[in-house]
Amino acid sequence: MKILLTVILFLTSSYSFAEYSSPKTIFGQPDLQGVWSNATITPLERPFYAKSLTIPKHEAQNWEYQANAYLEADKKPINPDAPAPTTADPAKGYESFWIDRGNKLAVIDGGIRSSLISHPKDGKIPYKYATESKLQNFLYNIENGFDHPEQRPPGERCIVGYGSTGGPPMLPVLYNNHIQIIQNNDYVVIHVEMNHDARIIKLNAEHTPIPAWLGNSVAKWEGDSLIITTKHFNKGQDCRASMFHWFCMSQNAVIVERFTRIKENEILYEFEVNDPESFTDVWRGELPLRAAKGPIYEYACHEGNYGMANILSGARQQEEKSNEYYK
Repeated sequence: MKILLTVILFLTSSYSFAEYSSPKTIFGQPDLQGVWSNATITPLERPFYAKSLTIPKHEAQNWEYQANAYLEADKKPINPDAPAPTTADPAKGYESFWIDRGNKLAVIDGGIRSSLISHPKDGKIPYKYATESKLQNFLYNIENGFDHPEQRPPGERCIVGYGSTGGPPMLPVLYNNHIQIIQNNDYVVIHVEMNHDARIIKLNAEHTPIPAWLGNSVAKWEGDSLIITTKHFNKGQDCRASMFHWFCMSQNAVIVERFTRIKENEILYEFEVNDPESFTDVWRGELPLRAAKGPIYEYACHEGNYGMANILSGARQQEEKSNEYYK
């Protein structure tokens, strides 16, 4: 009963945007088409220094200043006497020159958000103990598992975008946070820039029981909102991680997403993760999708590229040096 009530409350969103009427497609559906960005520095889970879901403007300004100052400082060359580079500093490798995660906190219904998670109230994922252990093992393996390609996470292998960027739920990551939505009378396609992940979602259909990367999704319209329900995930996508968020769930998770165009240049994206095997409660989140200039350019990543070979060969060299040290 509690879970059913939660789903009803989620699907009947408390937000009211009666002053805006979404444009319609030639099929009479609310028009969500276009290129959108979910880039934001608001994290998935609430950090310890934020005491509530919404924070005052002066606190948000300080947060944004600190985050952007760090990125600007990281762009400077290691040698301050050297001329400023026109591209990334090769001595620093993967530094903030490449990062494009936005520079603002998310704003929902006028409130500046300290976390994307809106429920539970503490802004934290309500893990069961076994799921938290599963996550810790996954994160440990990212740092230490270099025995074979299958040991590496799917984002690193270019199978799906890392950090749940393709979702569901679709979450912002370090860069490539653009999303393109395409509609016709029978399908909605959600194309995510990272790894060119594309979800081809049939309207008013039944789920097929076959596990799939990004899950098996069906959709329906409820008023001006597109409701997408996803089940049957590939086991390889149980755990997901980026630099700023990480979580694990089970293949049996059910994720409900809600897309509502609330302004000419903004879609409200809401999601709910329901997985009694992994969590003590459902957890929900919200973030804005803001209109972005297109098109989305190619993301050239493929499994078996030089990166994977170099990662594994580098680990073999480290092992060899370690063995020589202990001889």
